Amino acid sequence: GIHEFTAMGLLDKRMIDYYDSSVQKKIPKQKWMEKRLEKEYWEKGTQSRQSKQQWFKVNIDILINRMRQTSNDTHVLQWMHGCVAKEDDNGNIQFVRGMDRYNYDGDDFLAFDDEHQVWVATAESAFPTKRKWDDVTALKDYTKGYLEKECMEWMRTFLKYSTEQEQVLSTAKPPKVFMFATPAKKKSNMVLTCFATGFLPKDISMEIKRDLEGKSRVLSADDGLMSSGVRPNDDDTFQRRDHVEILKSDPASYSCRVVHKATNMDVEQAWDHQHPDDDATGIIIGAAAVVVLIAVVIVAVVIVMLKKKSKHSMLRPKWT
Repeated sequence: GIHEFTAMGLLDKRMIDYYDSSVQKKIPKQKWMEKRLEKEYWEKGTQSRQSKQQWFKVNIDILINRMRQTSNDTHVLQWMHGCVAKEDDNGNIQFVRGMDRYNYDGDDFLAFDDEHQVWVATAESAFPTKRKWDDVTALKDYTKGYLEKECMEWMRTFLKYSTEQEQVLSTAKPPKVFMFATPAKKKSNMVLTCFATGFLPKDISMEIKRDLEGKSRVLSADDGLMSSGVRPNDDDTFQRRDHVEILKSDPASYSCRVVHKATNMDVEQAWDHQHPDDDATGIIIGAAAVVVLIAVVIVAVVIVMLKKKSKHSMLRPKWT
């Protein structure tokens, strides 16, 4: 499931379209997307994302050279492009803010300040790109126009199309809960994971407990606990994954408690103490995700990342 390039569109955290470098085609992920949007929409979307795929391949090489890195290692470039809106009492949605930002190898890199129409470098290595892009007036005008107008038009259209499906999806679904261990980078450690999936709606709570000699406590970020947050599945349900790295020699017992109020579910799943194979290797790579009030478009990759659908797409200049 790991591709050189992956792109997806999200509406309120729900995946609505998808593209990757293996499929080489933009495809609908919601029935209403497939039903309401013409063949021409998907053909143009495919062409746009193929162009972006090539753009990202060029620019990730530029970044690798700029930072004196080696291309033998895995590097990740991500781009999130979309808009956030709020809905009033009459059902009308109004623009709140736009988002156009880049992340490289897990760190913020470059972002567009919509209000002042300037690019903001959040890393020293991003300043050459900021200076170049700030001089391209057409790029800044296009980006601002897309975020405030075209993105909002798509949002209203997609919200309208999805109304019928939203009513169907109002039936709550309980999560399936799993707890397991996978290898860590250090051979003396392992990663203990609590995974809940298939639930609807998305409101859920999760905690990992450690019990030793009758003393139980809930783990926190101070213990190294990390969470993926709630993410969309392909079937319109949701998932969440929390994990913590522990010693293989840890004698404590662990359990995972998941509460899903919509289905009155409160379950505690105990870890079976099964350790991962010491000779196995495991890598978990999470797709980039975005939180929005109404709609957003995102993309994720293991070498590059893209944006969403656009009536008219403007390729950005190279970064050098």
